[in-house]
Amino acid sequence: MTERPIVRYPDPALQVLDPAFARFRIGNAGVERLATGFRWAEGPVWFGDGRYLLWSDIPNNRIMRWDEETGVVSVFRRPSNNANGNTRDRQGRLVTCEHDARRVTRTEYDGAISVICDRFDTKRLNSPNDVVVKSDDSVWFTDPPFGILTNYEGHKAPSELPTNVYRVARDGRAGVVTGDVPRPNGLAFSPDESRLYVVASGDSPRTIRVFDVVSNGTALANGRVFVNCGQGIPDGFRCDTDGNLWCGWGGGEGHDGVVVFTPDGKMVFRILLPERCANLCFGGPSRNRLFMAASQSLYSVYVDAQGVTLS
Repeated sequence: MTERPIVRYPDPALQVLDPAFARFRIGNAGVERLATGFRWAEGPVWFGDGRYLLWSDIPNNRIMRWDEETGVVSVFRRPSNNANGNTRDRQGRLVTCEHDARRVTRTEYDGAISVICDRFDTKRLNSPNDVVVKSDDSVWFTDPPFGILTNYEGHKAPSELPTNVYRVARDGRAGVVTGDVPRPNGLAFSPDESRLYVVASGDSPRTIRVFDVVSNGTALANGRVFVNCGQGIPDGFRCDTDGNLWCGWGGGEGHDGVVVFTPDGKMVFRILLPERCANLCFGGPSRNRLFMAASQSLYSVYVDAQGVTLS
């Protein structure tokens, strides 16, 4: 574990914006910096069965691992094809968005890597960014161009497809669920999977969109702006069991970290970090430990909220 300044409880980095949600802040739990020394940390995913966390260090072309019992940080996979977003499927396997290979993959139990999707209508994807797996085993992912804009997080290449959000059914068939979100980024389902939230990184100012999930959970409808982010920069997010949206956030000092929105779009809680947070996930035995991948570091904090199972 890396050294960090002494923190007085309650940690001032945990800011209650609505007294009705003061419970999120545990009085004697503070923000911990678990590791540092990365170039752009992204895509954390918790493996409770092994008591470890994986996350991507995109420019360094590797997936990292942190062990809960020992605090040891190691390289899980290198090269990672500039991996970005990660999640687990309903069988517990790692699912990964790869910028450089322009594909979404699954790591099988024996370590072999299978391709879930790398093309649509015979054209190459842009650079899959973030991914979630629904309870029907379908894989939903965003496909903005960030990995093909430069040679820093992938390789520079022309775009062959619009920046869509895709759904890959259990049988492997891929379809566009929406093409209306400019440069879609983070995405997450509400706990009952009736809503899908998607970051519109191409909006100015950026927005978080929300869609109704329809047609027996296979399509989207009624897309609308959930939050106008102003000067804030949303990225990846997850829902807690009450449907509140915990969002990785940027925007400079006093904004970088995490913000929490209720299902009706009200900002009620903030976690300030010294670095912009790209993505997060819940972990620990009770799913009440929030792990935050923030620029060059990995942070965590215990909160009085629980992440949705397999979030």
